[in-house]
Amino acid sequence: MTEPRTVDFWFDPVCPYTWITSRWLVEVGRVRPVTVRWRVMSLSVLNEHRADDPEGDWGDYLWASVRVCAAVEQRYGPQALGALFTAMGTRFHLHGDWGNLAGALTDAGLPPELAEAAWSTAYDGTVRSSHSEAMALVGPDVGTPVLAVTGADGRRTGFFGPVVSPAPTGEAAGRLWDGYLLLTGVPGFHELKRAYPEGPRFD
Repeated sequence: MTEPRTVDFWFDPVCPYTWITSRWLVEVGRVRPVTVRWRVMSLSVLNEHRADDPEGDWGDYLWASVRVCAAVEQRYGPQALGALFTAMGTRFHLHGDWGNLAGALTDAGLPPELAEAAWSTAYDGTVRSSHSEAMALVGPDVGTPVLAVTGADGRRTGFFGPVVSPAPTGEAAGRLWDGYLLLTGVPGFHELKRAYPEGPRFD
């Protein structure tokens, strides 16, 4: 059995591949001694200085969901944020229900009035601070999700991804985690990548 680990997982809840990777990591927690600390990052912040926005015409909605996430993390902590992310992802990516943030909060057992944070700038500093922590680990030329672990030598390592679709389950999920840990233990390792063969699969 591998030693217990805590992994930081930064996400923007609108990204479908991030949602799939998060479900893999939840599964990892069932087959390996892994605890996830959920964190928020922002595709809006990531792309705000680009001439072309790869996320398309999402307008203020990209800010809305991460502001609510930041409000929950600040008030209730990362475990509650994880519950909200599960509720958001289920509504967004599995049911196509993108508009009901209060409903997602209720699903997560959180006060639905926190949805008011979506259209306030009160939590923007919290979003930016959390996002910057992720970028400091991996550099600016990546997206969501970002994962980070601390090795036996005390060195903290972060990577973009893994991006996987569909999410492996059972021992297959554990083996992918084992491989991820092996890569984080190689100081010079930077990237593995190939083209997506198809769209996201949520099965």
